[in-house]
Amino acid sequence: MSAKGAETIQLQGHGGLPIRAYVARPQGAGPFPAVLVAHHMPGWDEESFEVTRRFAHQGYVAICPNVQERIPDLPREERMSYIRGQGGLSDEDMLGDLQAGLDYIRSGERDFEVGRVGIIGFCSGGRVAYMAGGRLDVDAAADCWGGNVIVSGELTPNQPTAVIDMTSDLKCPLLGIFGNDDANPDVEQVNKTEAELKRLGKEYEFHRYDGVGHSFFSRERPEYRPEQAADGWQKIDAFYQRHLFDAAAAVRG
Repeated sequence: MSAKGAETIQLQGHGGLPIRAYVARPQGAGPFPAVLVAHHMPGWDEESFEVTRRFAHQGYVAICPNVQERIPDLPREERMSYIRGQGGLSDEDMLGDLQAGLDYIRSGERDFEVGRVGIIGFCSGGRVAYMAGGRLDVDAAADCWGGNVIVSGELTPNQPTAVIDMTSDLKCPLLGIFGNDDANPDVEQVNKTEAELKRLGKEYEFHRYDGVGHSFFSRERPEYRPEQAADGWQKIDAFYQRHLFDAAAAVRG
């Protein structure tokens, strides 16, 4: 399916703060399934925009809000160091900014109609996607190597609750994509997360890849592993096909 185009828009984020969001959509009026993209800690960047456009080419309305609008505009490594020094970005702010993205694509004032909505996140965005599966009105959540779902250190005022302790709130199917050489989350953390999902009877599927660590989808980084990345994207596509496309068709009858 061809995409109509992509653009940067402005939203009213959490607390009324103006934030930017990158939107891409298919041709036509819909109804389309949609994907909310929670970007990674390195920032609201071209890699995040590429993911957003990819979903539009596959028939989704996709939107990626900039959840780092509140922090200084620093070079990549300095920005990540700043975020870590602040105890992470505020969960409340991030969820509010993502809600603004949901409100935008679901608004009746748009010239397209949106049906079921999924969320996907990478790195720190994977942690947010896991959390959003219980805190936002989404129909499917994909966590790609989300770090700190299980907190190895101390909680912070910005992130006062471990996401693993929010698992009981999860109200949609969850997909997990992980590298077995990753340090955060490492294999033990992924095992503990899976055990908690099983204990609570949640609908989920995890896929783990040998020989890869963090960010193995990222073509511009040395961690990129094309074979495993291609298979991971196939798993994501199939997951959303079932829970967003096929489920929406079943509802329509």
